[in-house]
Amino acid sequence: MLSVATVNHHTASLDVREKISVAENELDDLLVRVQRHLGPTAIISTCNRLEFYTTGTENLEQLTTYLQQETHMNETEVQDYFRIYQGESAVRHLYRVSSGLESLVIGEAEILGQVRTAFAHAADSGVDDSMLVRLFHGAIRAGRRVRSETSIGHRSVSVSSIAVQKIRDHHNDLQKANVLIIGAGEAARLIAESLVEQDVSQIYVANRTQSRAESLAKELDGIAVQYSNLMEVVNDVDVVITATGAPGTLINFEEMNKTIQFRQNTPLLIMDIGLPRDVEPRVSDLPNVTYFDMEALQEIAAENGKARAQEIRAAEHLIEEELKEFSVWLENLQTQPTIASLSARSEKIRKDAVEKSLRRLHLDEAQQDEIDALTRAIVKRILHDPIVALREYGNQDTHYVEVVHKLFGLNDEFPSLTDLSVSDQPEDDRL
Repeated sequence: MLSVATVNHHTASLDVREKISVAENELDDLLVRVQRHLGPTAIISTCNRLEFYTTGTENLEQLTTYLQQETHMNETEVQDYFRIYQGESAVRHLYRVSSGLESLVIGEAEILGQVRTAFAHAADSGVDDSMLVRLFHGAIRAGRRVRSETSIGHRSVSVSSIAVQKIRDHHNDLQKANVLIIGAGEAARLIAESLVEQDVSQIYVANRTQSRAESLAKELDGIAVQYSNLMEVVNDVDVVITATGAPGTLINFEEMNKTIQFRQNTPLLIMDIGLPRDVEPRVSDLPNVTYFDMEALQEIAAENGKARAQEIRAAEHLIEEELKEFSVWLENLQTQPTIASLSARSEKIRKDAVEKSLRRLHLDEAQQDEIDALTRAIVKRILHDPIVALREYGNQDTHYVEVVHKLFGLNDEFPSLTDLSVSDQPEDDRL
């Protein structure tokens, strides 16, 4: 049984999400721990969600107990903040996630890449579960279709773009503003590029790894600053944007309070899109400081969602089509190995018999090809009715599968379920 446990911006506040956020360099260790307890699992970890997809347990109590252990939440907190879906509901949830319908900013493109990354991490950790393989292939295909067959992605909107919109709404004259970007990842780069388009006066870039700060600063025609001099730069800028994903606070209340003393009432706007947050939220209590975090962007994101109602309906229609495809595959999952084994055994018997006969008959190549084609056709006709019956009844009643095993003398050495599920995918859908 497929299960997903998710905590996201719909179910929990930023305060809760940042407490259980997973740094990128911690994800591999988390996967090892989860799979030790739950079996085959993939994890999606972004600034707005933490999700566990597993086929290793049908026991909800076991799943919730593990979530308590891993997140250090009590039972009530897990029940309040996590949502657990199983079966078709779990599949639909991932398809919606990969299509951008569950994102803070509806239709944003980054999530599809994050789903790909989650599957790649799971594969690298040794997960080869057929259902997870098929699930993520289907989710990626659904995300592609939604973006290519609907207009939901035509207007480029993301967390970064609405963060810039929020800054623009609260700063009188960005063209005269000096801006400090803390972080050199994708989110920081996207915000910085948008600010360059606003023709800001000067951009400074700080990052723990100086070479990355210098690289981004060069792209932006900005200035890389030493991370150790962070607060000195804060003292001289009008806008601070943080997007690091660092495990702890970079700028605390006390540091900011000291800096404010030297700014002579000059307003400072801080946009913090880190998870956990990079700046202590209490800085908003300081005079002349305006502080925004991810939750401050939800109002703009909600308006974006309302404006895309028609696009959302079109995307949901495509998702239901893809969901039907998955359901058909799932229905055949129980019988497919038996069908493959039956076909393989029959082909071996046919091939052995043909080769034995051809050695005695001394036929020319054309005659041999005719015998080969004839015997293939005979085997195909013989197997047709048993295979049709298996597909029609075998998924509902395992007795049919058992009877075929006994009648045809099949062993348990079936083709790999993972191989079957991957080979069913179009070539361009494989990862």
